[in-house]
Amino acid sequence: MTALDPRLHAIRPDAADRALAGEVDRPRYLDPVAKVVSAASASLRREPRPDSRQDTELLHGERVKLFEETPEGWAWVQSESDGYVGWCPAGALETPGPAPTHRVAALRTWVYPGPDLKMPPLMLVSLNSEVAVLDLEGDFARIPAGFVFARHLRALDDPLCDWVAVAERFVGTPYYWGGRTSLGLDCSALVQMAMGACGLSCPRDSDMQERTLGAPVEPVPTDGWRRGDLVFWKGHVAIALGDGRLLHANGHHMDTVIEPAGTVVERILAKEGCPVSSVRRV
Repeated sequence: MTALDPRLHAIRPDAADRALAGEVDRPRYLDPVAKVVSAASASLRREPRPDSRQDTELLHGERVKLFEETPEGWAWVQSESDGYVGWCPAGALETPGPAPTHRVAALRTWVYPGPDLKMPPLMLVSLNSEVAVLDLEGDFARIPAGFVFARHLRALDDPLCDWVAVAERFVGTPYYWGGRTSLGLDCSALVQMAMGACGLSCPRDSDMQERTLGAPVEPVPTDGWRRGDLVFWKGHVAIALGDGRLLHANGHHMDTVIEPAGTVVERILAKEGCPVSSVRRV
């Protein structure tokens, strides 16, 4: 029996998604319930504890399958957008309402209680958060959570077209392990969020991206990497800009930066002993 990746399959030693009953043997099988993230974002952790490591984040409006909820207020869920499994605060979820019609196309935007920019905002939602536009009032769109500036939204069937340009908008965003928002994100989330804004499917972690995105590129000098090539190391990914520079969110700078490709390659090799593992052309 092939081992299933617990990041992408709802399996624990004591329980599993009922849909996996024929593939894994567990004491209990759980039936999922549909939920949606109502908070601005929600940490998805490995264990149902606030001090457990964050593996990723769920965005506002993201649909999830809820398998189990603990008395302490933790929910074991699986994202419907990228399949990631983990524990998030149950209070960040609610029963789904109207189907989403738009996604946030700005890096971030405020949600207000009314169509007035002078009102104290309710929360700040990030790029790719999905919302249902119920109607328009002046410059604002009414959504279930409140009102957002309409020009910060884009219809789901009208994605942006240049994912590298979207990624460049994140320059200066702090590095945040497991982060997936415009307030902080990691290297693979930068790729996933930029591609997602352009309607491109992209897995969450860099090892998944290296296995599935694009086609391998034969070894070429760093100045031969084309715009949009993905450069991988063990546990890291960067985006080539086609002019001898790389864009990446990284723990060295604790920031999202653009720097010479040769500098990045030499530093990672010297500091961590990791050469480039592959280059893939999307």
